[in-house]
Amino acid sequence: MSTDAAALSFDPCDPVAVAQALIRCPSVTPEDGGALGVLEAALAPLGFVCHRLRFEEEGTAPVDNLYARLGTEGPNFCFAGHTDVVPPGELKGWSIDPFAAEIHNGRLYGRGAVDMKGAVAAFVAAAARHVKAAKETGGAPKGSISLLITGDEEGVAINGTRKVLDWMRANGETLDACVVGEPTNPKALGDMIKIGRRGSMTAFLTVYGAQGHVAYPHLADNPLPRLARMLAAITAEPLDAGTPHFQPSNLELTTIDVGNPAHNVIPALGRATLNIRFNDLHTADTLVAWLRERFDRVGGTYELDHFVSGDSFLTPPGPLTELVAEAAERVTGRRPDYSTTGGTSDARFIKNFCPVVEFGLVGQTMHKVDEHTTLDDLTRLTDIYGEVLRTVFDRIG
Repeated sequence: MSTDAAALSFDPCDPVAVAQALIRCPSVTPEDGGALGVLEAALAPLGFVCHRLRFEEEGTAPVDNLYARLGTEGPNFCFAGHTDVVPPGELKGWSIDPFAAEIHNGRLYGRGAVDMKGAVAAFVAAAARHVKAAKETGGAPKGSISLLITGDEEGVAINGTRKVLDWMRANGETLDACVVGEPTNPKALGDMIKIGRRGSMTAFLTVYGAQGHVAYPHLADNPLPRLARMLAAITAEPLDAGTPHFQPSNLELTTIDVGNPAHNVIPALGRATLNIRFNDLHTADTLVAWLRERFDRVGGTYELDHFVSGDSFLTPPGPLTELVAEAAERVTGRRPDYSTTGGTSDARFIKNFCPVVEFGLVGQTMHKVDEHTTLDDLTRLTDIYGEVLRTVFDRIG
């Protein structure tokens, strides 16, 4: 099926049809697979001005992104998400084609059904219904509605949301509030809204010594006892006990490598990699200083490198969080908990632009074989997003 044929064969007010069209696009990062064309074909007839944005850096694959906006006045309420998906893995493990978007027993199956083409489809349908309702009353939607959709969320996130935001800043585009459609609910729709995320920092430690024969240790310098003491120094006690909105920070050793195939050779160096998921008591800079202070106590020659996937952030409970929580409760009868659990998301970039929360589908099958969402959840998520659009401009305007 061509992108144009797929795009024209569904009603944008129908979230199931939109989700099926998106899932049928094999958009494994960094490939678009026609997914953004589906969205453009759905949004442009509604009056959205669509900007297809391609970014690339040396050594990375080019990535297509989409920024679409309806209206020119403020406030500008944005939905952010991604159409790229993780690979399906071994196809023999799937009971259906991961890109066929088949419906069985009230469930829509396919890679991205939950993470997060289903939520993108739900917002598109909610926006289409919102525009239709405004036209039926002879008016136009208040303010502006926008979508920031990237094809680089499941990958390295270099050519995606961050660069779209840079483009928006350069072109005078501002956001007043944003909902990211990540699958935030653990078990049932309405369980949880993410109001922030812990930061993530990966550190690489290399401890140096001098190679030599194990029978003549005085002629060598074994770095491994120092490496062991350094790692013990940073894992002996918890980093903290958590804060009112964040769980405790955690430091996890992910690998220890020596690369020494000989049993009678003292190695010249040893390496370890660790990841810290940190709350708002820390920054990457303070954590690096903390690591160095403990390593220096052990002594010896070492190198410490690191990179930060994202800093911790929080949207304190307020107008935006209450608005989304109330919308979810009206539709599901369940009041969502506010949480900062889980990994990172593109909200870590958007939080520098405006208040941002995350709310989407139930995440139990994301990244799994036979990923799926119930049709009922897809319909109710559309209704929740519709409730948000119905009330948001009075709250944040």
